[in-house]
Amino acid sequence: MPKRKDIDSVMIIGAGPIVIGQACEFDYSGVQACKALKEEGFRVVLVNSNPATIMTDPEMADSVYIEPVNWQACEKIIKKEKEIIKSK
Repeated sequence: MPKRKDIDSVMIIGAGPIVIGQACEFDYSGVQACKALKEEGFRVVLVNSNPATIMTDPEMADSVYIEPVNWQACEKIIKKEKEIIKSK
């Protein structure tokens, strides 16, 4: 699939609170997604309510938000990120 030229930022929404014993799978998937997107040149914005994951390491994404994983929080983050992009 060819790379889209009309997208420069991607938001990854983490799994949020998880059950003990399931953290590894969700965290690994998210980290791999962040790495792959950054390698392709996308700006990665990460939202996750669980600060105890590797995904929330500042090196995993260009912007990391430890916020509730709901549409209201994501909407605020999208607005903030659009302002950041416009100011560059």
